[in-house]
Amino acid sequence: MAFYTRKGDNGTTGILGDKRLPKYHLRIEALGTLDEANAALGLARASVLDARSTPLLIETQRDLYRLMAEVAATPENAGSFRFEEERVGWIEKETDQLSKTVVIPEEFILPGDSNGGAALSLARAVVRRAERRVAELFDAGEVTNPALQQYLNRLSSLLFLLELIENQAGGKNTTLAKKRSG
Repeated sequence: MAFYTRKGDNGTTGILGDKRLPKYHLRIEALGTLDEANAALGLARASVLDARSTPLLIETQRDLYRLMAEVAATPENAGSFRFEEERVGWIEKETDQLSKTVVIPEEFILPGDSNGGAALSLARAVVRRAERRVAELFDAGEVTNPALQQYLNRLSSLLFLLELIENQAGGKNTTLAKKRSG
């Protein structure tokens, strides 16, 4: 049995349901970006030091798979794969708890102060792109669940906090984007 199917050789790919779409379709672009986000979270998870980071990243990776299922579903079967609004509440709660444990800079920061922090910053940037792709789908009426966009928006905030925490765990100060004069 071959690992490949050859079904995509014509420039289309299947989604959940009896439908194939061009590989450049908005939905497929969103799915690809969500897949990249999940891979970036995996890289971050492999790099983090703080004990709180790994379980949170695993949970968010699992959430992304559930979110991707709804994005991959045809309108006829999207209800079977609906991403739960409660997950937005979960990530808000986790973010609120973490925000009490770290000093949050009032300015922009530069990524790269620690390996884990840099990986989390990269993951955050990819998540933000995924959020933009899902927002496009939402505006086009391709998806209708607002929890998809809300979760991705909150995930980028969580990843920013985890970056700060990783810098601390690595014994590094977070570098501000603006150089202080003096």
